[in-house]
Amino acid sequence: MPQWYWDKKELRHTPTQLGSGFLDYDDEQRYRREGVRFIIEVGKALNLSHTTMASGAVYFHRFYMFHSFQEFPKYVVATCCLFLAGKAEETPKKCRDLIKVVRAHTNDTQFATFGHDPREEVMIMERVLLQTIKFDLQVDHPYISILQYAKSLKGDSAKLQKMVQMSWTFVNDSLCSTLCLQWEPEIIAIAVMYLAAKLSKFEIKDWLDRHEYQKHWWERYVVDLDVTDLEDICHQVLDLYSQPTKPTREQSASPPPGQRTQPAKPTVPPTLQTQSSGSGKHTTPPPPRENPPLPPRDMATSIGAPQPQQPLSRPQTPPPPPPPGAPIAAPPVPPLGIPPGSAYMGYGAALPPGLPGVPSSYHAPPPGVHGYVAPGQAPVGGGIPPLFSQGNGPTVGYSQPPGGGYTGYPPRGQHPPGPQGQYYPPVPPGNFRPDHRRY
Repeated sequence: MPQWYWDKKELRHTPTQLGSGFLDYDDEQRYRREGVRFIIEVGKALNLSHTTMASGAVYFHRFYMFHSFQEFPKYVVATCCLFLAGKAEETPKKCRDLIKVVRAHTNDTQFATFGHDPREEVMIMERVLLQTIKFDLQVDHPYISILQYAKSLKGDSAKLQKMVQMSWTFVNDSLCSTLCLQWEPEIIAIAVMYLAAKLSKFEIKDWLDRHEYQKHWWERYVVDLDVTDLEDICHQVLDLYSQPTKPTREQSASPPPGQRTQPAKPTVPPTLQTQSSGSGKHTTPPPPRENPPLPPRDMATSIGAPQPQQPLSRPQTPPPPPPPGAPIAAPPVPPLGIPPGSAYMGYGAALPPGLPGVPSSYHAPPPGVHGYVAPGQAPVGGGIPPLFSQGNGPTVGYSQPPGGGYTGYPPRGQHPPGPQGQYYPPVPPGNFRPDHRRY
């Protein structure tokens, strides 16, 4: 399961505060409050349940722990969170009905963040939201815990009812803060009930299944919960009431949301120098830049850098054509280039005199050397290498049977006997199968 809780220090290092807009902590908290209040306004207009609006608010807070307000408009994300929460809480609404209500609760500037096709914008944002929250749609809220804890308390039923109602209101307002990112829903429920009991002057003295070691009523459900943590949660809830609240249409435009961040343009150094003269100003081009020295070849090879391409040779100018009627000379024959002192393997007799490139120290190979023979001479050793002759170990079709030809096959018209002494008839030429394939 993914971890959805962060410390206070981590809440001050979100992508919004670390992004290109350099927004501070207070501005981000204001954007979060405006987005959640927009979810509640639209949810009430669509008659959605409180759990659906609460789930949308939790999706909203979790989304902006991984993305920034500068990159994704808050009203588009808030609409998408409410749209997805309706599906998760089994209270779905059509996207077109949701867009109509959104248009009625936003002004022209705010609705312009949805682009030319608001429905398509919400559908695309839904996929981004699902990947961000890792498809974890199940969210627990403090509402159920408040009812469970209140049933175990003893006291005046009227005061108890008033405390529960006040606690319920505190939970609704706490959605505008980041408490859902800091504490579990059970801890938030205990904190708002602690705050409601203080404000309503309802003192809880007894509860069901009380033990001697329990000093507070919440120790029945949560052990080792410090009072300082509860008071910190209460202060965060009370701080929300010090902020002015306005309808969405009357809110001041926020600079970052609704505008995608554009990459900063690189600073271009001045390439022209302006000089003044008597007739006016004129520009002079800058001095040419010198090319940096290339690294040595061994260094480039050691680091695996690609070698520079070698320059091609310059095209040679073709010779002029011969005059008409002149005889065409034969091209010169290059020498064979036989190294001195080496035997010319391939001919069994002396080379014809006058062959260019043949040194005077040339001598014929000794008898028995396998190779090509000069025209008109018989092959040495029957034309078969000694390695593959009969009685010299295994052969690979090179053994010469008595009376056979040079290639080791029987003479034309004869065939080897079959298994029972019969001869295989020769295959007539042109015998094909019906599918035009040869045997």
